[in-house]
Amino acid sequence: MSKNIVFMGTPEYAARILEELIQTGFNILTVITQQDKAVGRKQILTQSAVKTLALKHNLKVLTPKSLKDEIFQELLRKLDIDFIVVAAYGKILPKSILELAPCINLHASLLPKYRGASPIQSAILNGDEKSGVCTMLMDEGLDTGAILQSLECDIKDKNALLVFEELGKLAAKLCVKTLNEFQSLHPQIQDESKASFCTKIKKEDGLIDIKEQTARDIYQQYLAFYNWPQIFLNNGLKLIEIELVSEDEKHQGAQILSLEKDAFLLACKNGVLRIKKLQEAGKKVLDARTYLNGKRLKSGDYLY
Repeated sequence: MSKNIVFMGTPEYAARILEELIQTGFNILTVITQQDKAVGRKQILTQSAVKTLALKHNLKVLTPKSLKDEIFQELLRKLDIDFIVVAAYGKILPKSILELAPCINLHASLLPKYRGASPIQSAILNGDEKSGVCTMLMDEGLDTGAILQSLECDIKDKNALLVFEELGKLAAKLCVKTLNEFQSLHPQIQDESKASFCTKIKKEDGLIDIKEQTARDIYQQYLAFYNWPQIFLNNGLKLIEIELVSEDEKHQGAQILSLEKDAFLLACKNGVLRIKKLQEAGKKVLDARTYLNGKRLKSGDYLY
């Protein structure tokens, strides 16, 4: 018999999970997502990836301003819910919703590591070689519930866009597996001594200082903030495409070491980066050599 699901989620990662639930025949009673938000310089009102998908499949969509809204909660109480599935919704669920049905969260880390809002970026930033997704039986804490099942994958030297995509696919499969096997599962209490936390990414997290940071640290920032906010210098210059060349060479930080066809090698505090594309604030993306030519910079000069 098809299980009745209320789905709560917002970004593309969550949309991938919802798509899998639809394709595998679960009965989606309603979809709850964040309200449309003004995006970009032109502040264009944009709906979430989950809302776009739900409307495409003619599903009922709710976008409550507050999960504690009495009319909203009354609507949920009237539904015959088997499970509430939550994936990157963006707000903590109140006890009144947690009590309606088992609430299963698809968290993009191997809990208790990286509880909070940015598990994927945090794992990349810290240079972890492995990450994964887990299904968790939600409680009132922030990602503190008992673990149901998990899957892991390799994230070494992968950017956030690729990792989001891979973990979205894994989470989609894991969600279906957990729902189908729920009655036979034995939830495992998290080990609090191993817990770590991550916060919401801010624009200033993308700021780098080539003279004071190692090439490896900057490269991990580049991978972690590949989608947003990207990485940039104090003067607003963004490094759009870079590669890690070496981690140990010692030079003067920010010195241009050598020129290549469309790129240049740049010294950091420790190590060397290959700079392939850059973008000045308010200007278009340029290949690295075009940028240097425009600034009349050559090998031996300093980027700033």
